[in-house]
Amino acid sequence: MITLLLFILGVALLAVGGELLVRGASGLARRLGIPPLIVGLTVVAFGTSAPEAAVSLFASLAGQADIALGNVVGSNILNVLLILGVSAAIVPLLVNRQLLTLDVPVMVGASALVWLLTFDGALGRLEGAVLVLLLLGYTTVLVILSQRARTAAAKANEAAPPAATQPVWLLLVFVVGGLVLLILGSRWFVDGAVVFARLIGVSELVIGLTIVALGTSLPEVASSIIAAIRNERDIAIGNIVGSNIFNILFVLGLSAAVSPAGVAVAPAAARFDIPVMVVVALVCLPIFFTGRELSRWEGWLFLGYYVAYTAYLILNSSGHDALPWLSAALFYFALPLTALVLAVQLARSARKSER
Repeated sequence: MITLLLFILGVALLAVGGELLVRGASGLARRLGIPPLIVGLTVVAFGTSAPEAAVSLFASLAGQADIALGNVVGSNILNVLLILGVSAAIVPLLVNRQLLTLDVPVMVGASALVWLLTFDGALGRLEGAVLVLLLLGYTTVLVILSQRARTAAAKANEAAPPAATQPVWLLLVFVVGGLVLLILGSRWFVDGAVVFARLIGVSELVIGLTIVALGTSLPEVASSIIAAIRNERDIAIGNIVGSNIFNILFVLGLSAAVSPAGVAVAPAAARFDIPVMVVVALVCLPIFFTGRELSRWEGWLFLGYYVAYTAYLILNSSGHDALPWLSAALFYFALPLTALVLAVQLARSARKSER
C-alpha cells in the first residue's frame, strides 16, 4: 500500500515539477537573451536526465550492469519514440536548423560510437572517460553558439522578445524546484514500478529497458509535453535531443569510468537494443528534414513503433508464441513501408528546395 501511494504521489510531483521547470527555463531564456533551443539542450536536458545519471551510476557501482546499460538505452529509445511522439501528436514540432546541422548528427554519432565500443562485450573505464570528455566538448560548442547568437542579435538591434515578468531569482527557484520535484517524483515512481515488475518475474535487463527507463525519463515526459502545450517547441524538442546526448556521453560514460570493471554489455542488448537505439536516432534526420517539422502523423508513427518495441521486449522475455508473428510484421511490413514513406517525403522536400 505504501509503495502504491508513493507511486501515485510520484506521478503528481512529476506534473508539478515539469510545469515549474518549463516556466522557469523559458523565462530565463527570455530574460538572459539565450535561444530557447540552447536552454532546452543544456539546462532542461541535463537537469531532466539527472534521474538517469543517478540510477545508472548506482547500478554500475552495485554491479548491476544490465540496469545501468538498459536504463540509458531504453531511455533514449523512449525519449524519441514515446516523448517526441506524444509531443508531436499534441502540436507539430518545428525543427530548428541547428538541430539538423549539429545536435541530431551528434546524437547519431554518439549512439553509433557506443555501439562500436560495445562490440567486445563491455564498455571499459577509459572508453567511458572518453565519452565524458566528448560531452564537455559538445557543451563548449553550445556555449559558444549561444554567445554568438546574443552578439548577432545585439548588432542587428533586433527587437527583444517580451521579457518574463518574474524576477531572475524567482525563475531560478522555479528551475531548481522543478528539477527537485521531478527527480523525487521519478524516484518514487521507479521504486514502485520495479517492485511490481519483480513480483511478476521480469528480468533485470527488461526492467532497465522498460520500467526503469520510463521512470527515469518521466522528467523528460513531463517537461516536453508541458513545453509543447505551452508552445515552447524549441524547449520540447531540444530537451529530448539534449537528454539523449547527455545520457550516452555522460550517464553511460561516467557509469563505465567509475566502475572498476566498466559496464558489461549483455549479448541481447548488443544484438538488438543498442542497434535499435542507433536506428531510432538515425531516423530523426530524414523525418526532421522533411518540412523541418515533426508532424502529427509522424508523432503517431513514433508512438506505434514504441508500442511495437515494448511488445517485442515483453514477448521475447516470456518466450510467447506470438513473437515470430510480431517480428515478421515489423521486418517485412512496417519497416519497409516506413522507409518508402520517408523516401517519398525526402523526394518531395528535395523538389521544393530546387524550386
